[in-house]
Amino acid sequence: MKLLIIRHAKAEGFAMNDSARVLTEKGKDQAKRVGELLKRQGLVPDITLASPYARAKETAEIFCESSGAEPPVIEPWLACGMSPTLAMEELQAYSNFETVAICGHNPDFSYLAEALLGSQTGGIHVCKASIIVFDEVRPPSKSGYLEMILPPTVF
Repeated sequence: MKLLIIRHAKAEGFAMNDSARVLTEKGKDQAKRVGELLKRQGLVPDITLASPYARAKETAEIFCESSGAEPPVIEPWLACGMSPTLAMEELQAYSNFETVAICGHNPDFSYLAEALLGSQTGGIHVCKASIIVFDEVRPPSKSGYLEMILPPTVF
């Protein structure tokens, strides 16, 4: 499968609890631009999975709408604290899809990208609203080929 790792866009700094933080206006614009880029690049996912946290769910809803993708499926395992092992185990259920997008959080996504590269150096940081594309991902194996990293400053 092709795996798109998309970190949530810019969110407000405070809410009643962390899971309730919503996107700022800048974050909404970032999410829309993510979707537009996915459409232009032919990377519209067959399925999008999103964290239940408000900021990730909202990011996924906006980029799905602007890319023409189906609305996201909310997956509790994508909430803050996800491990690479858990992600790969859960992604097995979606291995029949050619392109899968996941929308969630850091540092979880940094750890996942490092695991897919076979690295444990801590050398990857996934910026808000960035896209990391891996190909030939075969869950539950933690491996894949890095195709691109797109920070929001390029789109």
